[in-house]
Amino acid sequence: MREKRALRKKEASETRLRIGPVQQKVLLLLLGGLALSCSRSPRKNWRIIKGMREAWKDIDKRAAERAIAVLYATRLLTASENADGTTTLVLSDDGKKKALTYKASAMKIQRASLWDKKWRVVIFDIPEDEREARDAIREHLEHMGFFVLQRSVFVHPFDCKDEIDFLIELHDIRKYVRFLAAESIDNEPHLKKFFNLE
Repeated sequence: MREKRALRKKEASETRLRIGPVQQKVLLLLLGGLALSCSRSPRKNWRIIKGMREAWKDIDKRAAERAIAVLYATRLLTASENADGTTTLVLSDDGKKKALTYKASAMKIQRASLWDKKWRVVIFDIPEDEREARDAIREHLEHMGFFVLQRSVFVHPFDCKDEIDFLIELHDIRKYVRFLAAESIDNEPHLKKFFNLE
């Protein structure tokens, strides 16, 4: 009996970690205000209430149903009973955080038509006990095309303050991160070449 319980717990944990592209899209659509409803239980009869045609046209119905079932099972979605007997699914707090993470992973820095000759520098010193946040911020910055000046110092030539603020709030690391706008850096020729500014 104890072994079965341990196995179920392990399977639930593994399910929690595996979030595929369809689940990611479901989370992001819900984060954007899309509503999901079902007539009885969260396992069947799914109906997308608003935004259905555009947002869901490239998701297969069965794939969406499986994705929703997994998200519900892993508690990234919570069910809310309505007066008419239907159920509406909404993101749980964990689901919102997960959706924001996927939103962050799709962020790009817009390249301005004319460079303002300033370097945006992100510096952080995140302690070891928050290593997960530290690794995540590094990964996001590299994905957004920042130049790695040092292990915890990243540089970009274009405006990115909003994106950095979003990442800081997402990972709750405000006190560990500094954002600078510098007029010159001593290895500027190398940076200009890296960002194709000449």
